Amino acid sequence: MAGTQPDIAPGRLSAAEIERNFADLHPPLSKSAALIAADRCYFCFAAPCTTACPTGIDIPRFIQSIRSGDLEGAARTILSENIMGGMCARVCPTEVLCEQACVRDGHEDRPVDIGLLQRYATDPFLGSGTRLFERAAPTGKRVAVVGGGPAGLSCGHRLACLGHQVTILSRDGKLGGLNEYGIAAYKTVDDFAQREVNYILAIGGIEVRTSTNLGKELSLARLCRDYDAVFLAVGLAGVNKLDLESEDRPGVIDAVKYIAELRQAPDKSRLPVGRHIVVIGGGMTAIDVAVQSRKLGAEEVTIVYRRGKEQMGASGFEQDLAQSAGVRIRHWARPTRLLGDAHVTAVEFEYTRAGANGGLEGAGGIFTLPADVVFKAIGQELGWDELGSAAGILRTTRGRIAVDANRRTSLDNVWAGGDCVAGGRDLTVTAVQDGKLAAEAINRYLTAGG
Repeated sequence: MAGTQPDIAPGRLSAAEIERNFADLHPPLSKSAALIAADRCYFCFAAPCTTACPTGIDIPRFIQSIRSGDLEGAARTILSENIMGGMCARVCPTEVLCEQACVRDGHEDRPVDIGLLQRYATDPFLGSGTRLFERAAPTGKRVAVVGGGPAGLSCGHRLACLGHQVTILSRDGKLGGLNEYGIAAYKTVDDFAQREVNYILAIGGIEVRTSTNLGKELSLARLCRDYDAVFLAVGLAGVNKLDLESEDRPGVIDAVKYIAELRQAPDKSRLPVGRHIVVIGGGMTAIDVAVQSRKLGAEEVTIVYRRGKEQMGASGFEQDLAQSAGVRIRHWARPTRLLGDAHVTAVEFEYTRAGANGGLEGAGGIFTLPADVVFKAIGQELGWDELGSAAGILRTTRGRIAVDANRRTSLDNVWAGGDCVAGGRDLTVTAVQDGKLAAEAINRYLTAGG
């Protein structure tokens, strides 16, 4: 198998087939379908769905507004708590958050379609020109937001609403973070991520500087001197390694980078895809890269995860989605060797089992999977080198930025949120909440001195 030539080529499917494959995963509700879905809500007092929402959206209230035909009221209820409610309606794991908490889930076969109703309420206002929020009078205070993903955009929008001048500094060429570069294309069609970014920036008072890197073009120490407050939303730029010999050989690819390339590709039919794909990992990135490989025409795609189904980071819905797309998922195995000379041709795995104290151990026996491409999807880490002269910022045992309940770091005028901080679930919705909480704390600091 070491001498096998890799089979990687574009155009395994026609452009028309790929367009169909990457159509909207959950098409939007029609008006009649939305009203039927809204009628299923019990409008609970102290609704458990609201409690389960990380951003605290009053879900029964916005659904009641839909029932009464007040879409603007519904959108205002959602976006006041979650300015990225449109994207979250598409990518939130509602099946383990609000919809799992729905009281109908258990009395009936399924909960209320909260995610689809949230999308129905918010979509009409992106690009419509309707102003749901007004900017307060300028305060004269300046805040630097480092990172243009969900946490940074959420923080920046809330601070701008409160009258502060915000500068968003992003290492990417576009704002949006993982919403623009890291989420499966079939979940956010029609350039939705940028439409939402444009809506957020329309509040005014936000300057944007793209292709600007912390640790290169700017330093945290300088930002702390030049601005009244700083919010770090730098995400996780580092990629975890497999720790295997010759891991950098051709054909072994970072799944996050490939998804970003796919999302920015003007013609997906021109993207090269292997015939045999192996994905190592068990989270959302593993699912997204596996499913999209199949949609591009890969013949055999296998996800291999070192633990069991229940321990996978991807939700049950996402695992089922992958399997329905023809992806095979194998549990309780870890990679031990990459095969191939100039290019990877196969991966050798060892069977695993749960060990003492929650550890993992070899179970004996190996198997080999052929691979034209191996995707690494075993998580990311914070690039501490980016923080440059960030002396004094404490980190957690997980290697992330330590923050308090208000997302304040160990530095007096620096806050942080999103994937780069401890305790988060690495979801768009939790990043948005981090940004919102930090913005409120920063506002208190700027207006009351702490």
